[in-house]
This record gives sequence, C-alpha cells and structure tokens, in this order.
Amino acid sequence: MNGAQQAAHAEHVPAEVTVELESCAATDAHAVFSALRTTFRSDREADDVPEEMAGPGATVWTSTFDVSDHRAAAEPRRLSAPVVVSLQGGYWAVDELCRGLEPAFAVHVLGTAAGDQEKEVELRLETREVLETR
Repeated sequence: MNGAQQAAHAEHVPAEVTVELESCAATDAHAVFSALRTTFRSDREADDVPEEMAGPGATVWTSTFDVSDHRAAAEPRRLSAPVVVSLQGGYWAVDELCRGLEPAFAVHVLGTAAGDQEKEVELRLETREVLETR
C-alpha cells in the first residue's frame, strides 16, 4: 500500500492505538514510547519521560498513537529486560503499530483478542540482535 492508499484507507478506519506498558523499568517504557514517537504521532510530547511512581502496585504507562501518519522508522533500541505491551485499537491500526515496532525491537505476539471493530494484542518486546557485517 503506498502513501496515498494508506491516507485514503485511514480516512475510513480508526487510526488510534492505545499502548499500555506495565511492570517494566521507566527507562524501558521511555525506549518503547520514544521509538513509537519516531514513527507515529502521539498524545505525549517528545520530552515526556516516564517516571517511577512510589507506592504499592504496578506502574502502568499509557499513550495513544495515531498510525495514519507513518514517519521515519525507529532505530533499534536497547531494553534492560523484555517488556510486555498491550495494544488496543482497530484491526488495521494495531497491525500498523506492530509493524512500526519491528525495526526497533524483536516483537513476539503473546496473544490476541478480537471484537467487531477492535482488537487487543499482547506483545513481548526484546532488544533486537543487530548483526554487523564487515
């Protein structure tokens, strides 16, 4: 699908995906969100860095991305540990966001749940092994 086809397609389907990260280091949350902001528009500013919250319970970071405007591909990012990510949105939008993560991370699908208009996908992201050829 070329850019014009994507734009026409995006006019007819929801293009927003909600991304949730839970129980990961703030630096890993920042790596994931900054990679996604490189590729898609976000409801968060570029300098919005996740911070650890004190207190009981797990910290959950959430952001929404508009995948109708596909920008540059993100460079590979390093994670301190695998990160579990939940995506929720329209079928096309979730698939686009998954493709947007692939240049930056090794992406493993853990599970999916489908509805009439939306789907939810749970992923495990890991640091991509970059092979240098010289």
